[in-house]
Amino acid sequence: MQKLEKAALEAIAGTSMMTLFSYMVSVAAKENFSEPEHLATLIHRLLPQTKKLSKVQGWTAHYLVGLVFAAVYTELWERRKLKPSALNALMLGAVSGAVAVGVWKLTFKMHPSPPWIKYNKYYAQLVPAHIVFALFATLTYRQLKAEE
Repeated sequence: MQKLEKAALEAIAGTSMMTLFSYMVSVAAKENFSEPEHLATLIHRLLPQTKKLSKVQGWTAHYLVGLVFAAVYTELWERRKLKPSALNALMLGAVSGAVAVGVWKLTFKMHPSPPWIKYNKYYAQLVPAHIVFALFATLTYRQLKAEE
């Protein structure tokens, strides 16, 4: 299996479980932490179009970002820079979460009409959400390697 195929499957698993985690935290905190919904809002406010199209674009962007993270992880594992272990998944998730917080802060700051959310709460859930992403991406990679 090619690296991109592995990364795509890792991204689907990781992004799906991360999104589920964000939805569960949203319900528990009574806040909206849905990354694809916030992306859709940002897109819709920049490019007035149907909300349905903005939602599709928000979800697409969310999974594409997951693919970028997964591709980086795959490269690290394939080059044997890191082992695909649970401990390394926690580390990758924490680093990815920190990167995501920085990107979201910059995005909200630069956007002419960002959503009205409690930013600090949103940023606080991004790190554990990315740890979930990394754990499931790692589990998927390990399963794919075991099947080779």
